[in-house]
Amino acid sequence: MSTMPATGGHSQACCNVPPVVSKGYQAKGSYEDIGGYKTYVTGPAEATKAILVIMDIFGFFEQTLQGADILATSDTEQKYKVFIPDWFHGNPADISWYPPDNPEKEKKLGEFFGKFGPPDVAGKVPAYVKAVKAKNSSLSKFAIVGYCWGGKVATLSTKADDSLFGAIASCHPAMVDPSDAEGIKVPTILLASGDEPAEDVKEFEKNLTVPKHVEIFGDQIHGWMAARSDLSKPRVKEEYERGYKTLLSFFGNHV
Repeated sequence: MSTMPATGGHSQACCNVPPVVSKGYQAKGSYEDIGGYKTYVTGPAEATKAILVIMDIFGFFEQTLQGADILATSDTEQKYKVFIPDWFHGNPADISWYPPDNPEKEKKLGEFFGKFGPPDVAGKVPAYVKAVKAKNSSLSKFAIVGYCWGGKVATLSTKADDSLFGAIASCHPAMVDPSDAEGIKVPTILLASGDEPAEDVKEFEKNLTVPKHVEIFGDQIHGWMAARSDLSKPRVKEEYERGYKTLLSFFGNHV
């Protein structure tokens, strides 16, 4: 069960999430080139709101694509178009490197993070959003969701002076730093797993001065809403679905 109560701004689930597919999910979207990045795009053409997903380091896993489709199709009142750019240009990290439980895995992950540092990628986000808007003139509001490594990217992107995001979500974020909450000016939701340091999550919440929802899914692993989710396990599947309902409810209130 989750170990922290919801805070500020959360309402009952607004959404009709389709049955979650445990294995062999067939993605509903398609791939486009946007701003020089291969991008998974899903959601109705008439949408006026967008969600930018910063995926984890493992790339276009079906669990992540299914999550994007849920965000794009499940809200009964809002319509979102969802975009997942490939910052890694087809060279994501190998999921077998995680957890980094031997020197070789540590080395490979360290080299990967050195090549794709969150501040560097966050610096590319404003130009990417402008490219999205250039191809989708109907979009007027943007939110951002980051998974794991992407949670850090999303946080830094939201704090940028030229940020266009009206809300941020961070799911099982890597490198949780309570000081990152300082200066966030938009509604924020953070869904942590049991693997993130609980004290850091609590301090992050304390430092937020905006509408917020912070929750620890205490029996879930780092990555349960993205590539590392084992949806063949009933409890994981249940909390995966609840995580996405929670995101949609928060965005429904704040985007």
